[in-house]
Amino acid sequence: MTLRDLPAVGKLLAHPRLAGVDAATVREAVAAERSRRLAGLAPADEGAIVAAVLALAAPRLRRVVNATGVVLNTNLGRAPLHADVLAHVAAVSGGYSNLEFDLDTGKRGSRHAHVEALLTRITGAESAIVVNNCAAAVLLLADTFARGREVVVSRGQLIEIGGSFRLPEVLEASGARLVEVGTTNRTYLRDYERALRPETGLLLLSHTSNYRIVGFTAEVDRTDLAALGRAHGVVTAEDLGSGLLVDLTRFGLPPEPTVQASLAAGVDVVAVSGDKLLGGPQAGILLGKRDMIARLKANPLMRALRPDKLALAALEGALRPYLRPDTLEAAVPIMGMLARTPDALQAAAGRLADRLGARVIPGASTVGGGTFPGVELPTFLVAVEAPFGDLASVDKLAAALRASDPPVIGRVADGRFLLDPRTLLDGDEDLSVAAFQALP
Repeated sequence: MTLRDLPAVGKLLAHPRLAGVDAATVREAVAAERSRRLAGLAPADEGAIVAAVLALAAPRLRRVVNATGVVLNTNLGRAPLHADVLAHVAAVSGGYSNLEFDLDTGKRGSRHAHVEALLTRITGAESAIVVNNCAAAVLLLADTFARGREVVVSRGQLIEIGGSFRLPEVLEASGARLVEVGTTNRTYLRDYERALRPETGLLLLSHTSNYRIVGFTAEVDRTDLAALGRAHGVVTAEDLGSGLLVDLTRFGLPPEPTVQASLAAGVDVVAVSGDKLLGGPQAGILLGKRDMIARLKANPLMRALRPDKLALAALEGALRPYLRPDTLEAAVPIMGMLARTPDALQAAAGRLADRLGARVIPGASTVGGGTFPGVELPTFLVAVEAPFGDLASVDKLAAALRASDPPVIGRVADGRFLLDPRTLLDGDEDLSVAAFQALP
């Protein structure tokens, strides 16, 4: 074949498999094939070029099968949403909604009202507001209470999380000045007391959700810090991050502070994520004293940080099960995953292993999403050995599964491809088997 054998764009546009594909995408695929041939590579036939066009035309953001065993897998979108939540999002977004319209008065309303009542009822907070993620919540906190002033933070809590989010840099962006107190491993209440000045605008606790400092350590109790803030007229806030609303020790996880515990300790404002242990969409949720939340709502920065109707609808749907804690395992997918017992996981792994001709080995799952660092949950893994079919190595097997529809994402370790049934949703087992059956 030569360049003259390249299929014409018009011919490809008429191909029955490419109905609805735009001409620019077809031209891009033809140009790529031209470059391949000029580089001396073996020419692709028309069928392969059609497949390349379809790949270019496919959505970039896609559903995948999470077989990694990481429940809150940040790379894979963190918390999956229940079908009831998705139905609510579809109902709200498929037409017009009362996003900022008060149905009782017929006048303009507030978008924050749709979830505020739920949040206050679940947590006991006096008021609440939602922004587009937890980093935005911290930014709004610092900008509102400490722009041009000082924020006091323990050195042991100057966190960096995935994506290079660094707490000191967010505080700097807010116009606040960071004051570090204590040491990396030990901080006392007297360290905060010594830092108090007329310029102090905020005492900030930041939960070390994605790492642990162990050994010779000390940290300040939030009750004591809240009392110190009240005594000196300084706002106290906690970046709790994970969004934990219920005790998870029943799933074999260690104790972690909940939003309710932080508020009960007297902290003025608590900031949490929506898409971590809460099990909802990406959101930053600020809860606390009514007057403090009112100041946050009045900040002009809220216009840039406010969530849209999709996020609010998803958050409303994700919060409702917390009114009935006995339904959480069925209504919040990540809770169901955390609740899966070793016996149930072994049975699920056995079924999948039988279908794949693989074997079952013991292993460990993790919670992920910057929560419970170092904590492992016992599970059973499906271990697929390489070579598999015509795929000579486990890396080639993993790459081929990533190219399946939908992609199947697992773990590679010790020359084996591992699938953890803990993070498989309904129907994912069949999708995984189909992906393996389609391999060369």
